[in-house]
Amino acid sequence: MTLIRQVKLACVAILCIAGSAAGAQGITLASTTSTDQSGLFAHLLPQFKQATGVDVKVVAVGTGQALDIARRGDADALLVHDQAAEEKFVAEGFGLRRHAVMYNDFVLIGPKTDPAAARGSDIVAALKKVSANNAAFISRGDKSGTHSAENRYWTAAGLANQRGSGYRECGCGMGPALNMAAAAGAYVLADRGTWLAFKNRGDLTILVEGDKRLFNQYGVIVVNPARHPHVKAALAQQFADWITSPAGQAAIAAYKIGGEQLFFPNAGR
Repeated sequence: MTLIRQVKLACVAILCIAGSAAGAQGITLASTTSTDQSGLFAHLLPQFKQATGVDVKVVAVGTGQALDIARRGDADALLVHDQAAEEKFVAEGFGLRRHAVMYNDFVLIGPKTDPAAARGSDIVAALKKVSANNAAFISRGDKSGTHSAENRYWTAAGLANQRGSGYRECGCGMGPALNMAAAAGAYVLADRGTWLAFKNRGDLTILVEGDKRLFNQYGVIVVNPARHPHVKAALAQQFADWITSPAGQAAIAAYKIGGEQLFFPNAGR
């Protein structure tokens, strides 16, 4: 092969690589295990890609970890569910603005035999019974939105520091926490979306639901490019705009398992 031909081939290769890089538009979205493990993203993201041409890489962790990832500038956008922490993130200048996206609710899961007699519609009363009976309880213990909510309920029950001898923290996501609860016959607080998608239920069932304190709101935030100039704020804004648009909201409402809707859109409310 002549030197001229080698140079030509090298130039073609460089142009192809550059063209591929230019054509590859994508963002990193730090989100929760609940939005991922419920199957919502597998339903939503292909529709977003079709509408915009933008790929989304999801990093699914607890909300606390997701916020930390974004604080470091290692994500372009967030979709999480701890409103107080989200508002603090924006107030500190790490995010541009928080937009409500959707909601569902938390539920207390436990054995069908309900050894602590926790069944009902009052989450605080239920946790008091779990503690009083030293019943097995699996906490995510991972600073996620679910863990933050659980801590609020324990505090409201006056049990922030005395949750019973059966209380255990797994430091894990929602799916693994449910697996541990199923194996141990334990109580666990879960988001309804992950519960509906969960296959390994064993003897577990929903014991507490319907308490207004169990409301679970999700928000989307674009990371502030003034804090991290390398973030793809324009592409991230496309995601935020789409998921709060009529098309995105309709896609959220359409996601069901066994005919049951997992998330309810409420952008702009």
